Amino acid sequence: MAFLADSLARIKPSATIAVADKARALKAAGRDVIGLGSGEPDFDTPDNIKDAAIKAIRDGKTKYTNVDGIPELKAAVARKFEVENGLTYKPSQISVGTGGKQVLYNAFMATLNPGDEVIIPAPYWVSYPEMVLLAGGTPVEVPTTQASGFKLTAETLERAIGPKTKWLLLNSPSNPSGAAYTRAELKALTDVLLRHPHVWVMTDDMYEHLVYDDFVFTTPAQVEPGLFDRTLTVNGVSKAYCMTGWRIGFAGGPEPLIQAMATIQSQSTSNPSSIAQWASVEALNGPKDFIPAHNKVFKERRDLVVSMLNQASGIDCPVPEGAFYVFPSCAGTIGKVAPSGKRIETDQDFVTELLEAEGVAVVQGSAFGHGPNFRISYATATSALQAACERIQRFCGNLK
Repeated sequence: MAFLADSLARIKPSATIAVADKARALKAAGRDVIGLGSGEPDFDTPDNIKDAAIKAIRDGKTKYTNVDGIPELKAAVARKFEVENGLTYKPSQISVGTGGKQVLYNAFMATLNPGDEVIIPAPYWVSYPEMVLLAGGTPVEVPTTQASGFKLTAETLERAIGPKTKWLLLNSPSNPSGAAYTRAELKALTDVLLRHPHVWVMTDDMYEHLVYDDFVFTTPAQVEPGLFDRTLTVNGVSKAYCMTGWRIGFAGGPEPLIQAMATIQSQSTSNPSSIAQWASVEALNGPKDFIPAHNKVFKERRDLVVSMLNQASGIDCPVPEGAFYVFPSCAGTIGKVAPSGKRIETDQDFVTELLEAEGVAVVQGSAFGHGPNFRISYATATSALQAACERIQRFCGNLK
């Protein structure tokens, strides 16, 4: 009898974490490696947020808290949803978890039965289908195209919905593509969902504030109030507030769902870190002038990376609307031979040979459900990005 659970056979380790780990190992071995695999801002957490955490420690706010968030943080989250998204939630409709990933996972665990389906547009964040599988559901991956901006259309959504569909999971701006849905594009999708009352919407809005070129962010429940009672709007402080390691995510949704998610959390991790919660209160309530300043730098980096990648032989890189990723196609390199003598047959081959030949760590698009592509995170120093893109140009130029 096998000791490990059968459920582990249904999932695979995170490809993005694997790339980051491999890059760190090569660096430790003395290799000159530029790691572009991790989706983490290189900016430090703002001082006012750090100071709030230190004050919480000094004030003794180091005990257990309510399972799914202190009242002060729930109030700050509710205020954020009201002011920024026009969504009105009571504290009892707010869930706070240890990062956005736990909030998503709790929702799947609380709602999915065997055979229940979750529609996931591809490319997608690597963890989405794995979380659905762990929760006993069935991920339904719906391909998008570069021509459609890597966005789900009303027609493809309509075709994907079936009697067992329970959730549509939308991520805008997207990890890995940076694609972001306009209000009109979301309205086309919500019109479809209004015709299918058994389908709920889960939004991952973690990159909400990371948009460029005058793009205006909206979220489905804001666009279509008729979906408010079957939408879970998920967000957090990780990306825009440079708080990845603090591990605080949150969501607003119907009270019965929020209560069910709290039950799941009560029997797994219990409350998120009390210190991180108090820091997040300050993040949400405090000044936000650093966000546009950071976005100006991110936009400059985006434009640099897109320009330089499009000068690499065999690479086609579209311009993303948000987040801090580009998701270029490497289709033009397939069939060519790398300096090692290996023929590049897949995007996995491309990223492996790129790392070996030039010391640039990126993530293969197939890990996100869409290839032959690769993902670059430009949330790193501009000098490192320029050097990495020069190496990619050289690598592509050396393919035979």
